[in-house]
Amino acid sequence: MKLILITQPTFFAEEARIITTLFEEGLDYLHLRKPHSEPLDSEHLLGSIPQEFRHRIITHDHFYLKEKFNLAGIHLNSRNPIVPDSYEGHISCSCHSLDEIKQKKDACDYVFLSPIFDSISKQGYSSQFSLQELEEASRNGLIDHKVIALGGINMERITYINKVGFGGAALLGDIWNRFSPSAGQDYQDLINHFKQLKRLVN
Repeated sequence: MKLILITQPTFFAEEARIITTLFEEGLDYLHLRKPHSEPLDSEHLLGSIPQEFRHRIITHDHFYLKEKFNLAGIHLNSRNPIVPDSYEGHISCSCHSLDEIKQKKDACDYVFLSPIFDSISKQGYSSQFSLQELEEASRNGLIDHKVIALGGINMERITYINKVGFGGAALLGDIWNRFSPSAGQDYQDLINHFKQLKRLVN
């Protein structure tokens, strides 16, 4: 099962070092999601990540970054819903219902389905699916290796996500809440937590 990390929406000084360390520890993919960011800020971040890891990064904005930095691909969302002309490479997208999965899964390498559980990072962003619905969708083959669970994923829930048959888990709040840019440069708790998650899905 893949472990995918979505970036914080804002940039901070230690970000490239943390991302690089997570890749070294087995992070499968990073989704670069910086809504309303300036392209040059994303370029600076990508330029600070070793080239050997950039082919595991997917961008949600500024799709030209895919070619410039040899990234894995692009992620479609409400801000950027259209694949560029003559584009070749990874495509993923966001889905918020089982019907959307039916419509979009075949055209993508994988899709995010959210929110599976109450969001950790977005207050008031509540689960839209019962456990019974998820299990039935899995039995019917709708949830499979191309569907990534997003929303409220933590250590207690990741084993269930794996058991139901999701192809991966997208992490955000459970990882980034373990590091405060204003509290110093020690991010070892964040790394140790990721390593525990990685052991659970291997």
